[in-house]
Amino acid sequence: MSLRLAVLGSGSGSNCQSIFNAIDDGRLDAEVVIVLSDHEDAYILERARQRGVRAEVMDCGGYKNKFPLELQAEVAEKLKALNIDMVCLAGFMRLVKEPLLAAFPNRILNIHPALLPAFPGVEAWTQALNAGAKQTGCTVHYVDAGMDSGEIIMQAYVPVKEGDTPETLHARIQVQEHILYPAAILSAVSRL
Repeated sequence: MSLRLAVLGSGSGSNCQSIFNAIDDGRLDAEVVIVLSDHEDAYILERARQRGVRAEVMDCGGYKNKFPLELQAEVAEKLKALNIDMVCLAGFMRLVKEPLLAAFPNRILNIHPALLPAFPGVEAWTQALNAGAKQTGCTVHYVDAGMDSGEIIMQAYVPVKEGDTPETLHARIQVQEHILYPAAILSAVSRL
């Protein structure tokens, strides 16, 4: 039986696209059932619509960073009604708390552009450069109530090159993210 996925994102959705690509080429036996975004103009919604996938905007009540608990409860109920097996965060820039975590225990994954536990939070590639790191990468982890603090599923390494800018380093990290995320979803499925 095909895995039923929900994807939550805030931006362009390139990691969501990598999931679509893995499904299309047979690496991932799954279906993205719904894509949700906290930004109505996020390109991730357009990517979903182009595939005929249900795409909806979540109204966070004007909060810039907060994911209101009432909304998380609504999202949890919606995803349960859709028989979602796993929730994939793809550039989703809000912290997930209860009751969404309780509704999908050990079934919410996130991809982060650093080798956690180093450089949690935003613009991890810039943090790595500013710290003088010789290598960085990306991590897929289970989501818990903290910021990028859940159990690590898989990581990929990316060397920091002399002359790297935040943009060039981030672009190389994203190449690895697009390979890693579908593989990590497969790994997580084996634990369900």
